[in-house]
Amino acid sequence: MALPELKEFCRPQSAAELSGVFKTYEDGALFVAGGTFVHGLEARGLLSGVQALVDLRRMGLDTLSADDRGWRIGATVNFTRLGKMSGIDAPAFGALRDALACPPPQIRNMATIGGSIAASVPFFDVPAALLALDAVVTTSTGIATRELPLAGVYTGLFTNSLAPGEYISSVFVPRPAARTASAYLKLETNANDLALIGVAVRVTVDSSRRISDPRVVLGGGLNEIHIRSAAAEAVLQGATASEELFQRAAEAIGTEIKPMSDHRCSAQYRAAMGKVYVRRALQRALDRLV
Repeated sequence: MALPELKEFCRPQSAAELSGVFKTYEDGALFVAGGTFVHGLEARGLLSGVQALVDLRRMGLDTLSADDRGWRIGATVNFTRLGKMSGIDAPAFGALRDALACPPPQIRNMATIGGSIAASVPFFDVPAALLALDAVVTTSTGIATRELPLAGVYTGLFTNSLAPGEYISSVFVPRPAARTASAYLKLETNANDLALIGVAVRVTVDSSRRISDPRVVLGGGLNEIHIRSAAAEAVLQGATASEELFQRAAEAIGTEIKPMSDHRCSAQYRAAMGKVYVRRALQRALDRLV
């Protein structure tokens, strides 16, 4: 990895220390935690002006808590730790459980919740699951905080809405309604690959199999950022769960996606397989309620 302008690696332990680092380097400071995708950003020429790597893991952002409203996940909590949280085996959190299991162990042990969101990489698994679960992000500058829906973080491929000096401090996942299930499915070339296609879904299903409050999230190059499919969700809302319904919902995403072509697969392949994975993910979620 080559960062030709790098001058300092910092590990602040307080908001005051962090503020001092930012005053020194401003836009030249890159906040990291697990740092698992720094090489990916550097390889794409996106870190040419970085003068300081700022490790946030001593900032006290590694807390995990739960109450009747939901889960509060500190930004530097890694995937392995989150995957062991009490309650994650519930059908409602199936998408998050699926997504956390996708990366290999060496990544799960280092990658953090905040970093996976802030990187704004549509090929990442966990942000898709969090978006399907209506996650809300809390950010901080060390002085002020704000909350925004996870979708509000993304502005484009590898870009986010965080202001200079602002970092993600925690993520809140609201507790889903009863009889809710979710699922995440990923198309990949091997166990270490980023998603060619990533689909996360969530459905609440009553005793008559009627669906309410659905979520269909598309990633893995089906768009430049993770997006919800309003068209697919409209097909599902209020309808009775069935294979035919899930196929119609899958077909509906064709009006919204802007699939990428890259060295791994074509836009046409992503468009076709995206529909397949929406249908399969919906069926997996429903099966978790049986």
